[in-house]
Amino acid sequence: MSGTIGQPPVGIDELLERVRANYRRIKAHEAHAAARTGQALLVDIRYAALRERDGLIPGALVIERNELEWRLDPQGSHRVPEATGHDLRVVVICNEGYASSLAAASLHQLGLHRATDLVGGFQAWRAEGLPVEPASA
Repeated sequence: MSGTIGQPPVGIDELLERVRANYRRIKAHEAHAAARTGQALLVDIRYAALRERDGLIPGALVIERNELEWRLDPQGSHRVPEATGHDLRVVVICNEGYASSLAAASLHQLGLHRATDLVGGFQAWRAEGLPVEPASA
């Protein structure tokens, strides 16, 4: 099976490099500041077991990865109230910053041109000493 029609398949490292070249990723402190000032919506796509184990970023919207596009498509019938338009700045957060890159690229395909992801994911957020709350809160 090949990659995109007419193109040879690529490995995941090359795919990540290609999708990340199309937007600027941000670091934890920048994401925190943007969320605090209302300039970005943080979206946590980690699965439940990781959220239970490591906690949550206060104020982040939790959307499981398999529902992300349906919930954030401003034109979709299953969108969340926060999906107000294509100009929304979304910062996708996974555990370590890999799956979130692919998710951000997918959001770009839906027209969310300001979508990005967090370098290092939740683990980088926590390592920077930024706020985390227990999942049961």
